[in-house]
Amino acid sequence: MTATQPQKTELYDVEKVRQEARQSIEEGAITEDYPLDLEQTYKLLNEALASEILCVLRYRHHEVIAKGINYPQVAAEFAEHAASEHEHMMVLAERIDQLGGDPDFNPATIVQRSSTEYGSSGPNVELVELIKEDLVAERVVIEIYRKLVNYFGNADPTTRRLIEQLLADEEDHASDLADLIAAVDPRKKPV
Repeated sequence: MTATQPQKTELYDVEKVRQEARQSIEEGAITEDYPLDLEQTYKLLNEALASEILCVLRYRHHEVIAKGINYPQVAAEFAEHAASEHEHMMVLAERIDQLGGDPDFNPATIVQRSSTEYGSSGPNVELVELIKEDLVAERVVIEIYRKLVNYFGNADPTTRRLIEQLLADEEDHASDLADLIAAVDPRKKPV
């Protein structure tokens, strides 16, 4: 072999890869060797999407109904978290679409597909209780996202990294909320 000829790799057959890419171009980013069950992938990501949608709604509701001496600070935190959850929602929806699935925004089934709960708060609920509802939801999402990181693993590193970033954000939210509980009522312990 001369110095000008590149050495061929044994890892893959480039001609076969090119042929497969040409045959399924309408599949977009999904190549023939995608190792995971796509229907299961769509289901898991749509469940995560439903949870993020519900989190946006709950945070916005809490932002509006927050009352008490500490409410401006807490309402601002709720608004910030709602905006972040909205970004998560869109990232998940775009990834589902990129993988060839249909992001499910159907309001009639969001609660059934979500791992989080909307909550039972009303206008007379103490501020600390609103924070606790949100902290519980963040903790649920953290645990589920950890499981999703393992599911996608090395089989779909793009989705795994996306979920890892969402997980880092959710852990940050949980920490913020735990700090808020201590600030609003130092006698109350986080959930």
